[in-house]
Amino acid sequence: MDVILILVRQILQMFVLAGLGFLLFRGRKITLEGSRGLGNILIYLALPAVIINGFRVERTTEHMLGMLYSGAAAAVLLLLSILVSRIIFRKDAIASFAGAFSNPGFFGVPLMIASIGQGAVFYVACFIAFLNVGQWTYGVSIMNGQPVRQGFEPKKLIQAPFVIAIIIGLILFFTQLKLPALIDGCLTTVASLNTPLAMFTVGVYLAQIDIRDLIRRKALYAVAGTRLLLIPALSLVLLCLLPAEMHDMKLALLLACSCPVGVNVAVYAQLHGKDYGYAVETVILSTALSLLSIPCIVWIASRLW
Repeated sequence: MDVILILVRQILQMFVLAGLGFLLFRGRKITLEGSRGLGNILIYLALPAVIINGFRVERTTEHMLGMLYSGAAAAVLLLLSILVSRIIFRKDAIASFAGAFSNPGFFGVPLMIASIGQGAVFYVACFIAFLNVGQWTYGVSIMNGQPVRQGFEPKKLIQAPFVIAIIIGLILFFTQLKLPALIDGCLTTVASLNTPLAMFTVGVYLAQIDIRDLIRRKALYAVAGTRLLLIPALSLVLLCLLPAEMHDMKLALLLACSCPVGVNVAVYAQLHGKDYGYAVETVILSTALSLLSIPCIVWIASRLW
C-alpha cells in the first residue's frame, strides 16, 4: 500500500507541474518556440542524464542477469504492445502509434525513482532504447504508410541522444569508472530537470486544445483504454512468469508498460502531415486518466506478486 500512496502522490505532483505549464503558456510566459526549446533540453540533456545515472550501479552478478532478463522482457513486452495496438487500430495510424508506445522516459522514470529507487532506471534502459527504435522504424512506417526499411537511417539512430546515453551508461557500468565530483553533480542536477520540464510540456499541449472537444471524442477513450488498461494487463500476465526475486525489475517494467501515450506521437504526426490535434489529444487524455489506471495496475500486481 505504501507504494500505491507514493505513486499517487508522485502523479499528483506531476499534474501540478503540468498545470503550471498550462498557466505559463496561457499567460504567454512560455511561447510555442519556447516549448520546443524545453523539448530539446529534455531530449538532448535531461533524459540522457537520467539514463546514464541509471547505469551507475555496482557491477554484480545480480545486475548482469537483471540486464539480460530486462532486455529480453522489454523486447517481448514492446512487441506485444505493437501487435495489440495494430490489431485494434488497423485503420488509424495515429491511434496505432499511440497505443503501441508509452511514455516511460518522461513519465515513467519519475514514478520508478519515487517508488522503487534510482536503480530502477537500470532495468528499463533497454525498454526505453527499444521503444525509441520502434518509433523511428515501425512508428514512422505506419505514419507514412511505407515499409519499415524505407527511409530508415541507421546512422541517425546511432547518433540519437538516448543511444549515446546508453553507450556511455554501459561503459560506466562495465568499467565501474567513478566520475569527478563536478561532473557527477552536474549530471545529477540535469537529470532532476526531467520531470518538471516534461510535465511543463504536457501543460503546454493541454493549453492548445479545446477540452470540450477532447471529452466528446470517443476514439480517444479507445486509445486510452488500450494504452492504460489492456496492454498493462497483458504485460502483467507475462511478467508473472518471471521469478519472484526479480520484483523490482518486474515492477519497473510494468510501470513502463502502464505509462500514458508518449509525446512523440504528436511529433511524428506533425512531421508526416497527420492530424496533429488528434495526436496531442491522445497524449492529454491518457495522461489524465493514468492518475487512476497506474495505481490500480500496480495494486493488482501487488496482490499477485
